[in-house]
Amino acid sequence: MEFSFRPRGVCSQMMDIEVEDNKLKSLKVMGGCSGNLQGISKLVEGMDIDEVISRLEGIRCGFKNTSCPDQLAKALKMYKEEAEDA
Repeated sequence: MEFSFRPRGVCSQMMDIEVEDNKLKSLKVMGGCSGNLQGISKLVEGMDIDEVISRLEGIRCGFKNTSCPDQLAKALKMYKEEAEDA
């Protein structure tokens, strides 16, 4: 399933996410720190979404209460909740 997520409180503007069989198939992030986000995208591709959430949830960026990785974890948690309700 493909979906888009608009992060809040961070520099990135949009995340296009594809999940297949509970694995993160692809991640494209628009805006933010390009090199870091491309690296994160490559590292999490193919990973079980529960593992992604576990590793990235709660990461902060500087003095912010969140980060792009934390926002990805939030997006995946929302995806899981919506999938359970369907």
